[in-house]
Amino acid sequence: MTTTLPTTTSKGASLRRSLGLWAIVGLGLGYMTPTVVFDTFGIVSGQTHGVVPAAYLVALVVMMFTAISYGKMAGAIPSAGSAYTYVRESIHPNLGFMVGWTSLVDYVLLPMVNCLIIRLYLEQLFPAVPGWIWVVVYCAGVTTLIAVTMRGTSNVNMILLVFAIAAMTVFVVMVVVQLAGGAGDGTVASVKPFVHDGVTLGAILTGATVVCFSFIGFDAVTMYAEEAKTPKIMPRAILFTVIIGGAIFLVAAYFTQLRFPTNAPFGEFTDDPLPQIGRIVGGPVFQAIFVSAGFCATLASGLASHASVSRMLLVMGRNNVLPRRFFGYISPKTQTPIFNIVLVGVISLLAMAFSLELISAFINFGALIAFTFVNISVIAWFAIRQGRRRTAKDIVRFIVLPGIGMVLTGILWVNLHADALIGGVVWAVIGFAYLLFLTRGFRRPVAGFDESQPVTGFNKAV
Repeated sequence: MTTTLPTTTSKGASLRRSLGLWAIVGLGLGYMTPTVVFDTFGIVSGQTHGVVPAAYLVALVVMMFTAISYGKMAGAIPSAGSAYTYVRESIHPNLGFMVGWTSLVDYVLLPMVNCLIIRLYLEQLFPAVPGWIWVVVYCAGVTTLIAVTMRGTSNVNMILLVFAIAAMTVFVVMVVVQLAGGAGDGTVASVKPFVHDGVTLGAILTGATVVCFSFIGFDAVTMYAEEAKTPKIMPRAILFTVIIGGAIFLVAAYFTQLRFPTNAPFGEFTDDPLPQIGRIVGGPVFQAIFVSAGFCATLASGLASHASVSRMLLVMGRNNVLPRRFFGYISPKTQTPIFNIVLVGVISLLAMAFSLELISAFINFGALIAFTFVNISVIAWFAIRQGRRRTAKDIVRFIVLPGIGMVLTGILWVNLHADALIGGVVWAVIGFAYLLFLTRGFRRPVAGFDESQPVTGFNKAV
């Protein structure tokens, strides 16, 4: 049984269904920023003792189980809102609010991270220009494009994504030629990037908690459920995003690890070796191309992440857990949640003041919380609410698989950096205090939910 949620606001405007399967997959891949594998390569290689691909493989396995759960929930509840909506509808509105609140950490900060990376790129290219100017120009341009047209955002995102992947393909070909000529490990076929003496499971898990940041994006495509040409494509879009994105990360990490067994060639630039990798592999000309690819991939991620979080805020506003008049508004002219888009653009202006290390430390906290509870939502919605636990097939699909996904994401969560855990807990406490205010100490349901209706919040099922 499939349920539908309204796509209109009280003003009568609605999100435009203009996105096909590959447009949504492209937004997801753009969100994931394929070139980030090179930006974090030095850090993860040092943490894992030279087995970056192993960290990506572990993260991919975890994400695959979770992607299956997202696909099931997107098919059952074809609404924007992602983890917030799924937990709210399948378990309880209060818990859904808390999951949505913690998810806001990564959704709101990712556009700022992309803006900050763009600023760092341009500061290196144009050192005489103050960094705040690039932040203002970037935020104004991206905010305007997303506010005016979602279809245009998708098209620009796809162009940027294709260029970045093309540059990565050229990089892999050049590395294969160099490996065949004796550079690096001197071979194109080896298990060394996955396992060798001195590598521990703990080190790989630590690396996996870092690279799972790269996969944030497959879940964000669920934000476009109400703009998909048909909701039926959402489960496939989610799986394709994870599979294609994971393959890109694995191939790039594998050949980069063979070419650079240690971080020694990067010198003092271990924290972001992408420019150095490009220079060593292809010289100054290819370095410029490679940095341009990183720039384009980051811009594509900025477009996708900015558009996604505005839709999450829309759903929370539509349900009155955030002020509906502002957050639940859709412009009748552009058919986009224009107030939310502008708000995210304003928040992204803070990229002129914060460091990349400080912002990125908190992103995975909210993401892994969301991943864990989406797996739990599958069990709650299908196995418990619908009673689909009587056959072996249903037990595997609706209990075993999401249960494995829940455990695996939980393992990554407890291995997060201490600063991320502390900051995330503080944010969650603030959210809990706000929830107490909304519910008057749990004496009434979260605003926007009718007590006479089931906890799912639906008026009817169709």
